[in-house]
Amino acid sequence: MSTIKIKQVKSRIGAPADQKRTLDALGLHKLNRVVEHECTPSILGMVDKVKHLVTIVK
Repeated sequence: MSTIKIKQVKSRIGAPADQKRTLDALGLHKLNRVVEHECTPSILGMVDKVKHLVTIVK
């Protein structure tokens, strides 16, 4: 499988608790951090849930 790089570009302050948990599960704890994950349906679902807080880096 391929990998994707995810970068947090917006603050988690003011986000609902479930979105904060999703960011934690993705490994994003601070702004402008980049993490790399396998491109699986579960990871893509988590990215879709917080798409307004993250971007996909190439």
